Amino acid sequence: MNTKRLIAATVVFSVVLGTFPVQGHAAIVPTEALLPPAQTQASVDNRVRIREFMARTDVRQALMQQGVDAEAALARVDAMSDDEAADMANRIAQAPAGGDVLGLVFTVFIVLLVTDILGLTKVFPFTRSVR
Repeated sequence: MNTKRLIAATVVFSVVLGTFPVQGHAAIVPTEALLPPAQTQASVDNRVRIREFMARTDVRQALMQQGVDAEAALARVDAMSDDEAADMANRIAQAPAGGDVLGLVFTVFIVLLVTDILGLTKVFPFTRSVR
């Protein structure tokens, strides 16, 4: 009998509470608040630097040796966030000239591999998505 009273009291309390007026707040939302932020010039420069790096023949050969399609890698560059593009461009800038290309290619390989496993891209045929 106690549970019926508890349920009845809860329902009565909920109905009474639901009759109180609720204050709403309406405001005009500017269009800029709904649009994604435009890419800054630095972001565009970072993507251009990455594309120029990936256009080099030694980088393309190293990507092909890892089993990465160069066009799919370029598509992934376009899909990178501004922070990821800035980080990749900084790694390219810090790499010795003509030196540690393999390290950077390995980094690109790992990024593509992780995005494949997460189901965001489909670059490698030997991965299965977790989705």
